[in-house]
Amino acid sequence: MPGENLSRDEARERAALLSVDGYDVSLDVRSAVGDPSGDGPRTFRSVTTVRFRCNEPGASSFADLIAPSVTAVTLNGRDLDPGEIFDGSRILLEDLAAENELVVDAQCAYSRTGEGLHRFVDPEDGEVYLYTQYEPADSRRVFATFEQPDLKAPFRFEVRAPEEWVVWSNGVGERTDGVWRFAETKPIATYITCVVAGPYHHVTDSYERVLEDGTRLEIPLGALCRKGLAPYFDADDVFLVTKQGLDFFHDHFDYPYPFGKYDQAFVPEYNLGAMENPGLVTFREEYIFRGKVTQASYEARANVILHEMAHMWFGDLVTMEWWDDLWLKESFADFMGTFSLVGATRFTDGWITFANRRKAWAYRADQLPSTHPITADIHDLQDAKLNFDGITYAKGASVLKQLVAYVGQDAFLEGARRYFKRHAYGNTRLGDLLSVLAETSGRDMGAWARSWLQTAGVNSLTPQVLLDANGLVSEVSVLQEAPESHPELRPHRVAIGLYRREGNRLVRYARTETDVDGPRTVVPELAGQEAPELVLVNDEDLTYCKIRFDEMSLHTLRAHLGDITDPLARALCWSALWNLTRDALLPARDFIALVLRFAGRESDIGVLQMLHAWAQAALVHYVAPPLRKTGERLVAEEALKELRAAAPGSEHQLAWARFFASVATSASDFDLLQGLLDGTAEIDGLEVDQELRWAFLEPLTAHGHADEAVLAAELARDDTASGKRHQVRCLAARPSAAVKAQAWAQVMESDALSNALVEATIAGFNQPSQRELLAPYAQKYFAAIERIWSERSIQIAMNIVKGLYPSLQDHPDTLVESDIWLAMHASAPPALRRLVLEAWDDLARGLRGQACDARAESA
Repeated sequence: MPGENLSRDEARERAALLSVDGYDVSLDVRSAVGDPSGDGPRTFRSVTTVRFRCNEPGASSFADLIAPSVTAVTLNGRDLDPGEIFDGSRILLEDLAAENELVVDAQCAYSRTGEGLHRFVDPEDGEVYLYTQYEPADSRRVFATFEQPDLKAPFRFEVRAPEEWVVWSNGVGERTDGVWRFAETKPIATYITCVVAGPYHHVTDSYERVLEDGTRLEIPLGALCRKGLAPYFDADDVFLVTKQGLDFFHDHFDYPYPFGKYDQAFVPEYNLGAMENPGLVTFREEYIFRGKVTQASYEARANVILHEMAHMWFGDLVTMEWWDDLWLKESFADFMGTFSLVGATRFTDGWITFANRRKAWAYRADQLPSTHPITADIHDLQDAKLNFDGITYAKGASVLKQLVAYVGQDAFLEGARRYFKRHAYGNTRLGDLLSVLAETSGRDMGAWARSWLQTAGVNSLTPQVLLDANGLVSEVSVLQEAPESHPELRPHRVAIGLYRREGNRLVRYARTETDVDGPRTVVPELAGQEAPELVLVNDEDLTYCKIRFDEMSLHTLRAHLGDITDPLARALCWSALWNLTRDALLPARDFIALVLRFAGRESDIGVLQMLHAWAQAALVHYVAPPLRKTGERLVAEEALKELRAAAPGSEHQLAWARFFASVATSASDFDLLQGLLDGTAEIDGLEVDQELRWAFLEPLTAHGHADEAVLAAELARDDTASGKRHQVRCLAARPSAAVKAQAWAQVMESDALSNALVEATIAGFNQPSQRELLAPYAQKYFAAIERIWSERSIQIAMNIVKGLYPSLQDHPDTLVESDIWLAMHASAPPALRRLVLEAWDDLARGLRGQACDARAESA
């Protein structure tokens, strides 16, 4: 419906007209249990009372509501006809008074897509669980609202639920007379209100702190998950990281946590990593680990916990006016997540993961044709949905790390403190933050913002070293380049490290920190040093750039990458080499050779797992097709060798086991996987738990070594929600034309599957070993996607359009088909066109990489 896609102009007009004083929302979710009645959607009753002011009495506006039906609407005591004023997404409000009260009684629909009030039935025990998810604009699926971030208001919720359930919301709640009533919130945006209800397993704790003025701050803590996950729920570790984070942010922000309690709910079928609802943060339940995982998984969970906690200040206490300034919350939370992770928890190497994993996301996004400035131009809600991307999160966080280096950590944190106190419970724009940073640093923040926040693209920094007659450094300079499409050269604060071999180690012997600006910057501080074997131009990862190498450094890395002693420097070199591969400057075979030679020596488990992912991506997308079979065999052989050599029971052994399964290619590989499953084979120390069983089953299924009966038997072993997702993925992975047709129909022709099962089906459908089997679906994809975009919710439509693009049909014909679709659908929704264009660009990049790899073969 057109009215669902609120535009920025409409939001500004409404914000100029209205001020909201408060909401009372009453939900009755007792219908969530039992059998659905009738042929229509399963619904719940939602009654909303909104008190608001209008500064132009007599004017008209609208409230937002997406619901199957509206029973009654009353405005200032006048009964309005829902049939005349409600169009399915908006309620027309005419002849407004200076002070108004709107009451809307509606039947709202339970969600199966993770948008609005999501209803999940646990196949393990039949229990029903509910939770809400709104960002950017889905609270209107649960109650009538003015759905935009700058119309903040206090909220009071009450919920009628089945007798045996517990209900949570943003405020503290209690049950009286069969109704859960919750304390009124502070003024908050609609998209961060929240309700969680059901027979959740619930654990409690508390946090206490004496503030500087002597008052005692006490914060009740809660953590909850489905009953079926309770045996795996390590709530103690969740609470440990939570308390460490609260200490860190209180130490640095000088603004006490403002939202009372702090509950954290791990919920099923979640579309996101987590959501920062104040007082009730929601997480995807996959952060509760059913099997053995590496420390990288625990680090990732801790980072997300701290990311969401940072939002309590950046985003919840102070909120952007409109989604243009989404970076004001997401970039800061992404940066603060790692900043606090390193400063407060056991994960002191968090910046290594940031450099290797988060920045890889940013570099990819910033080289797409859809790249945009960190402060984006967001016309409407569909634009906003797509801008929760690698630019807003990871590039924004990287730029903030650069900002800290630029203005100094003390000035940065003092600016944050002034920002909170000046704008608490309000809304801000870019200039509001820049003004306080200018105050605290004395720097010209306008020039910095123009270069870093208001332009797109990533710069490349390349070292240039000149030696004198004695073999000493006469000059080191840094060359800065920008792509033609985004020619901005930026100021970079960088550390430059010179490295040389000492025995069997490659160590840094000289370092300087300097400002790089313009196309060429001379670094006089390094003159006179002994000749380096490796120059690292963004040592310590202070800035956001693509690192390039001179020929001497690249030669050194080919022979001695594994000898670099500093793990962050080593991770930066790996990241730079991957960028060279993606840019078709390093043949994919060379990158894979480096992984085969040095990955087994990688000590950082997060870096190792990233190398596994990159090596697999290189095999699938960047290796010249005639060489794939050879590459696959070599990678599988090395993976098995490292699996057998890894310390028994170690996390490295687990990582190599998962990687080996993902690249298994020969009959002997599959025999080993089958033997590990049925107990006829053993690798010392490797515990094949249920999650690892599914990891082994998918490649067996995809290559025709396990059938539907095997998968049914495995589901019987693991008849849980997680098991069902794994089974659905494996079922769609079978190498059969009939299977592919069925999976396609389940996703494209029906909306019966939940969001989690749509995701699992798409993942199983796309198997690199089945390119020929998937070929007929390229044309079907382009014929269907505009219909899918118009019929499905935006989250499901995005998953389908991204997930089913025929990227495995990696030949020029697919690019041509994409071009034809884009040309013939110039008037298609911009968000849809953006997704197709991004997929086109990824494919084109892969083809350039394959051509580079083929040239290396002919050379």
